[in-house]
Formats: sequence, structure tokens, C-alpha cells
Amino acid sequence: MTSTLPPRVTLRPPASGVAERAPRPRREPERIAAVLTLGALVILAIGSLVDIDISLPRMLQSWSNAERFFERVGAVTFPETGELLTLTAQTLGLVLTGTLLAAVLSVPLAYLAASNTSPGRTWRVVARFLGVLARAVPDVVLAMVFVLMFSLGSLPGILAIGIHSVGMISKMFADAIEQIDEGPRLAIRASGASTLQQFTAGVLPQVLPSWVATVLHRNDINLRGSVILGYVGVAGLGLEMSYAFKSLEYGRGLGIAVVIFVLCVLMEIVSSTVRAVMLGSGNTATGPFDRLLRRFRRSAPALTPRRPLTPAATPESALHRPWTGGRVRNSIAGVLTAIAIVAGVVVSDIQWNDFLTFWSRVPEVAVRFWPPSFGSYEVATMLEAMRETIMIALAATLMTLVASTVIGSLAARNVAPNSTTRSGFRLLLVTVRGIPELILAIVLIVISGLGTQAGTIALAVGGIGLLGKLIADSLEEVDSGPERALTATGATRLQVYTGATVPQSAQAMLGHTFYLLDTNIRAATLLGIVGGGGIGYYLLNSSQGSNYATVTAIVLMILVTVLVIEGLAIWMRRVFR
Repeated sequence: MTSTLPPRVTLRPPASGVAERAPRPRREPERIAAVLTLGALVILAIGSLVDIDISLPRMLQSWSNAERFFERVGAVTFPETGELLTLTAQTLGLVLTGTLLAAVLSVPLAYLAASNTSPGRTWRVVARFLGVLARAVPDVVLAMVFVLMFSLGSLPGILAIGIHSVGMISKMFADAIEQIDEGPRLAIRASGASTLQQFTAGVLPQVLPSWVATVLHRNDINLRGSVILGYVGVAGLGLEMSYAFKSLEYGRGLGIAVVIFVLCVLMEIVSSTVRAVMLGSGNTATGPFDRLLRRFRRSAPALTPRRPLTPAATPESALHRPWTGGRVRNSIAGVLTAIAIVAGVVVSDIQWNDFLTFWSRVPEVAVRFWPPSFGSYEVATMLEAMRETIMIALAATLMTLVASTVIGSLAARNVAPNSTTRSGFRLLLVTVRGIPELILAIVLIVISGLGTQAGTIALAVGGIGLLGKLIADSLEEVDSGPERALTATGATRLQVYTGATVPQSAQAMLGHTFYLLDTNIRAATLLGIVGGGGIGYYLLNSSQGSNYATVTAIVLMILVTVLVIEGLAIWMRRVFR
């Protein structure tokens, strides 16, 4: 017995060591490759920024163009009160309904796309591809198709927003599912629960706050995106603004843009309120924006501190959650949301008969768009335009990432030095996000002229509103335990930020950055429509000339580019997990 004991004692540590180190030889080269790929993307982004040659002195010298433009604008005017209310209700209705459609469709797609819930690799690949396909097709192109198939009005916009938004929402839903604590779900599975019970009791409670935040983010984006849908005939504020600018009524057009900005600010108030209630975050902030939000919070300022998720005492008890105060509050919020959605559907004035008649138009429309062709354009010309679009997206993403990391951090409750700072930067993010990139690009083009410079700056500024908010939310949602532990050891605020806050949110921030990149590719395409450079110029010409086969060819180019970015994002998340 004693002679066999030493070998057993000496063999166990090596076995344990081998078990811990076994994956490293396989993962280390992959990790190095991922780091090199990230470095290459950064270098490409820097090179793109140099090639675009953004020159602030030249823009200042061109300020006289802006002065002449604003002189031509004159006084900002608004539609009549009744007309404005009707247009506003119609816009909110189609945006809310489209976002709801996307949220409903995204749940099963996200379930199949998440690695820890998907039935198999094939299901996961197909679901991810469908999400990428939905993201790759610009909503303005979808609206263009649906305008040909349905009556003019809100329905083409609802379908375009809904289908296009599935790509983003399903991706963020799937990412949230992959980051859950598997303990509760495994415990429920061990009790013999069905797949649906595992999802509703073990997954949904963990991801619901993140899902709500994602839907609210997307609703903000859709509200701004509804502007450009007006240029292809979708009813609402965007259509009226397009009429105003086309008829050179710049004062009326900017007045409608102001209305859209106010709507975005109000949507942010709703978003912040819902997030605070569902996350259960303690809030002792006293800044001006926080005081404004408290007026809309029934439970403020007595929100209970957020507590870490604890497993149920038994698997059976996990299937029957008690009606706590938080659950009642969330249920009431859900009922109010349902009422708002029903109201949105009603004011959208959907022509339901179109669903019975549009099938006969499908073959005719399909023939217009297929097979894809570049038409009279040369392949080299189109590839160069696509390269220019990618260059704009990379440069804008780099500029946005640098600015958003600083602004988003100072807008996070657990990072900002005080409530006034947090409120100020939150308000800055709201202000930036409320300005449609299309309007910003038009103003910048007036100042600096046609080309990639205006499009890049417009994307970079507009992206700060999105990425900065996503980063701030990710930082606020980290586990506060490691932060408190470092604080207890006497660590400074910067040490807590770099040692506990950022490492926990790094994976989410990486995913947000890649999402912004493929969003910028599509946005760069749309900004090209108003002279921002890139493939959008050819997309506009093709659509206006009814060369829909060329539109399809351009969309396929965008799809390939977004697929590459999506593949890189999935790979990066897996390697750095």
C-alpha cells in the first residue's frame, strides 16, 4: 500500500496540469491569429482614415458654404398641428409595429443561433445566416420591394423595418443567451422539464433585461431610419421631409428633423426608465437628466438594489416563480407595452387586404430583381465603389470606438465619478443619437462638398450615440462583486475600471464594435445616396432608373461583406471567451 501511494500522489498533479493545459496548444495559435486579425483591421482602419484625409482646416475654410445654406434655409417651420400629430402618430405606429414584428421573429431565430441552446450545428449555421441576410439587405431596399408589392402607406415600412431589424435583434438575443449562467437551466433539465420549460424558466429570466434593452435600442434606430424610408414612398415624417427637401423647402425639412429629434429624446427617457425598472439597479443619482427620469418612475427613488441571480432551492421550484413585486411591476409594464403596440397598429392604418392580393405581384416583382446584373457598369467600377464603402465604414468605426469608449464609460453609473457627469454624458449620447445621420450628412456635404469625408464624419458622429450607449449599458450590467472586492483592497477608481469593469464587459464590447462595423457598411451605402461616396451612388441611380437587377447585385456585394464580418465576429467571440 505504501509503495503505491507515492506514484499516485505524484501522478495526480501532472494529470491535473495536463487537463488544464491540454487545450492551450490548440487555442494559442488561434488566439494569436485572432489578435493579428484585430491588429490588421485596426491598421486598415487607420489607413482608410488617412486615405479619406479628413481635414478640419479645409472644412473651416468651407464654412462660407454653410452660411449660404443656412441663409437659404431661413426660419425653421413646422406642419400644421393636426397634420404634425397625424404624421407623428403614423411614424411612431409603423416604427413600434415594425420593431415588435422583428422582436417576435427574433426569439426562435436567436434560440437556434445560440451555441448553448441550438439543437445542432446545422441549425445554428442556418439561423446565423438568416440573421446576417436580414441585416445585409438595407431596409430602404426592402421598402423599395414592398412598395412595388403593397399599397403606398405604412405597411411597406413596417415590413421593411421588421425584416431588417431581425438581423440585429436576433444576433443580440443569441449573444445574451450564450452568456447566461447555465446552472439554473441544467437544474431544470435535470428535473425532467421540457425544452420550453427550460427556456421560459431557466433562460428567459436571465436574458429578459438584456432583450428589453436590445429592443429599445433597435426602436431608437428604427425611428431614425424611418427618415430615409420616406424617400422610397413610406408614409410618415420621413416622406414629408423628403418632399420638403426635394421642393427646396429647407426650413420645413429641418423642422420635421427637429420633431424626429424630440421623439428620439422621449424614446430615450422611456428606454432608460424601463431599463432601470427591469434591471432593478439602485439609483441615487441627482443629475438633471436623472431627476427628469424620476418623474416617470413610479418606484423611484426606492428601487431595490440589484441582487445576483441565485439558483432555486429545488428544480421544481424553479418552474414556479413567485409573484414578487418586481414580477408584478414587469407584468404591468408588459401590459402597458401591449396597449402601446395595439395603438401603434391602429394608427398605422394597415391595408390588411394587401395580404390577400400581393401574391399575384410576386412573380412580376421577382423578375425585375433577378437575375442580378451590373448592367452598364463595369465590374471594376463596382468593386472600387464597394471598397470605398468599406473604407468609409472602417474609418468611421475607428473614430467612433475611440470616442465612444471615453463617452460611454463616463455615462455608466458604476464608472462615472459622480451623477452629474453621468447625466451629462447620457444626455450627450441622447442628443447625438437623436440626429439622423442622413440630415448630418446633408449638412456636412454642404460644408465640405461631395465625397467620402462627409459620409465618414456623419457615420462617426452618429455611431457615437449607438456604440456609446451600448458600452455604457454593458459596463452598468457587469457583476458588481469584483468591483466591490477591488474597492475593498484600496484600489483606485481607474484600477477598478481596468481590473474589474472592463474585463467583464470586454466580450460584449467586442461584439458591439463588430456590430457597429457591419451597421456602418450598410449606413455608408445609404449615405452614398445623398452624395456621401461609395456604392450608394450606384444604388440610387439603379433604383431611380428601375434597374432592379443592379440593385440585387449591389445587395449581394453587401451581403458577402457582412457575412465576412459576421464570421470574424463569431470567431473572435469564441476565441476570446
